[in-house]
Amino acid sequence: MLEDKNLYALYNALIVKPIEEQETNYGSIVVPDLGNEKNKIGEVVDVGEGHYSVTGAWISTTCKKGDLVVLPTQGFTKFEFKGEEYYIGPENQVLAVISEEKPKSSSLPF
Repeated sequence: MLEDKNLYALYNALIVKPIEEQETNYGSIVVPDLGNEKNKIGEVVDVGEGHYSVTGAWISTTCKKGDLVVLPTQGFTKFEFKGEEYYIGPENQVLAVISEEKPKSSSLPF
């Protein structure tokens, strides 16, 4: 049923595919990162267009497809679609963008 469907972000939401972090190796011993709750790093796969502020001004999203972002440990919804794991949440909860240049901010109404 879902094989011919795609996943799209709405309003100011982002869909982020997590990037798997490597486990630490000491010789031939693999040390998993158990119990350490870390922020997730992921690649933005879809972006909503934006949303209206409480004053009625349109605020476009700043992130774009392909951006590497740092997500909070809580707040984004973990979602599995077609056997792949994604995180979905509002752009204003993204902690940082990993980039060579600082991203441009969207136009704020004030």
